[in-house]
Amino acid sequence: MKVLRIALAQFNFRVGDIEGNLSKIRKGSEIASREKADILVFPELAVTGYPPEDLVFKAEFLQSNLKARDEIAKLSSGLDLLIICGFINKRDDIYNSTGVFYEGKLVDVYNKIYLPNYGVFDEKRYFKSGKHIPVYKYFGVRVGVNICEDIWYPDGPGHYQTVDGNADILINLSASPYHAGKQEYRESMYKSRAGDGAVYLVNCNLVGGQDELVFDGGSTVYDPKGNLIARLKQFEEDFGVIDINIDRVFSERLKDIRRRETINTDTEPKFPLREIEINGIENPRHRFIEKKPAIVKSTERIESIYKALILGTRDYVNKNGFKNTVIAISGGIDSALVAVIAVKALGAERVSGVYMPSKYSADISREDTEKLCKNLGITLHTLEIQDLFEHYCDKLAPAFKGSSFDTTEENLQSRIRGNLIMALSNKFSLLVLTTGNKSEMSVGYATLYGDMAGGFAVIKDVVKSDVYKLAGYINRESEIIPQRIIDRPPSAELRPDQKDSDSLPDYDILDTIIRGYVEEDCSVEEIITKAGDEDIVRKIIRMIDNSEYKRRQAPPGIKVTPRAFGKDRRMPITNGYNK
Repeated sequence: MKVLRIALAQFNFRVGDIEGNLSKIRKGSEIASREKADILVFPELAVTGYPPEDLVFKAEFLQSNLKARDEIAKLSSGLDLLIICGFINKRDDIYNSTGVFYEGKLVDVYNKIYLPNYGVFDEKRYFKSGKHIPVYKYFGVRVGVNICEDIWYPDGPGHYQTVDGNADILINLSASPYHAGKQEYRESMYKSRAGDGAVYLVNCNLVGGQDELVFDGGSTVYDPKGNLIARLKQFEEDFGVIDINIDRVFSERLKDIRRRETINTDTEPKFPLREIEINGIENPRHRFIEKKPAIVKSTERIESIYKALILGTRDYVNKNGFKNTVIAISGGIDSALVAVIAVKALGAERVSGVYMPSKYSADISREDTEKLCKNLGITLHTLEIQDLFEHYCDKLAPAFKGSSFDTTEENLQSRIRGNLIMALSNKFSLLVLTTGNKSEMSVGYATLYGDMAGGFAVIKDVVKSDVYKLAGYINRESEIIPQRIIDRPPSAELRPDQKDSDSLPDYDILDTIIRGYVEEDCSVEEIITKAGDEDIVRKIIRMIDNSEYKRRQAPPGIKVTPRAFGKDRRMPITNGYNK
């Protein structure tokens, strides 16, 4: 058999940490060499981390990246290993590129052709598109290399590398960010590309948190029939080695009439093809299938959201150099969920809670807060705010003369709590993790400079109905979040007997409206069909539109839905369009 051994280094690279990233590239190369791999693949832009954003405008940054590229060429010497690794190429312009390194040399550079410029992506702001597609002849095997977005196009570089370039293997370096359901969507596409081209498809995806994005790994390999033959872990670093039988490619193509019909012989190819011989030896070193990693089980939706929140929180805290965190815990489900995620991400010793009751806080809120913190093993501080609230009210009484108690006094309590927790943050260098969810942030059911005050909004993109599902998932084996927190009607506890339902519809209805309006851009009529009451739908849409100025001032938070507020959805604050 003609067998080639491929290693996938699914590592967590940090944006801007070129020296640290280079160290991981060295580590991966050493492991691959010990495993006697023929090819080693890293994710997209492994040298710089992804996305580097405006760092690319810094000349020193680009130069450090090129220096690291040269170091990779040096370390490839004597390893008898083809290293495929992403970096920023600088020529007439700059490119999102992949270097192909072998025996101490940079053999070739592939410049990404399709630059995504939608959702969270801004690649056309930074990079120029490539024009040529390569196929490398290596140990008698034809290898096509492309980058992330390139593979999403059915008639993109991979198609021409396979059809016109006769590639046996397609290698795709990727930095594909997570949202719930994304892995299934990706894998369906990869399956089609491999099966349609009768080609092995190898994808190495980035893993790790970067600001609001989480990259979930889950790198995959497909055979020429489109069958999944390897999947690495999701939401954690992994290293996989797989032997693939190249003879199967020719066998499958003999049976596939579609390939004969699509081979282009009459016209110029869409992309100029470059064929580069790296190693002319015809026989690969491995004659038998010895390395076959397990197909790691893909995570279900709620489990994947939970793991994404943990990874995103851990990396935001650690990569930005914060040692410890603090959370305002109210006895409600949102703060309970954030506390669980923080402890899972960082350990109990790096998380503390603050309970700040007023006269409107129920006794069971205190009891449930104490029980939660005990279950999690975190320190809880209690700071009563009633006397401060009364003092504020006294000071404001002359200015408020003739006015009755309203949301002003409600928000005042929240802002007192915001002041206290930020004071703790300043005094002890604690990162404040805020607790607002997507349902609240959508309609402005949050207080500027109050419960929105903080450094990182863990569940900012999690709708309330999913908050409950996550709590159920956490409690699936034992009661970590006290059941009473889950069962109680949600309340901000800012006035007597207050419930969220006083101001908002049932959360299942609210979340249906939010998904339709924010994530799917449905028309008002379509949303009414899904949610029912027209008056409620129009009211919620007005609330969403009118709260844009608040969301602009909210801290960053982890993207877990197909369309999050911020980079994903960029609405003008000053906006005269209403429907």
